[in-house]
Amino acid sequence: MRSKILRCSACKAYTLKEICPKCGAQSGTTRPARYSPEDRYGKYRRALAQEAK
Repeated sequence: MRSKILRCSACKAYTLKEICPKCGAQSGTTRPARYSPEDRYGKYRRALAQEAK
C-alpha cells in the first residue's frame, strides 16, 4: 500500500504534491508506519493487500 502523503527532502514539510510548495524541492515518500503487535488496522491492511493481488 503506497501512501499519498509525501515529505520534502529539503525543508521536511509534508505535502501531497511531487514538488514542495514551500521551497520548490522534490518530495519523496515517507517511511512506513512502525510495526506494533497491537495494530488495530492490520486486519484491514492485509485484506486490502490480498484484494489488490
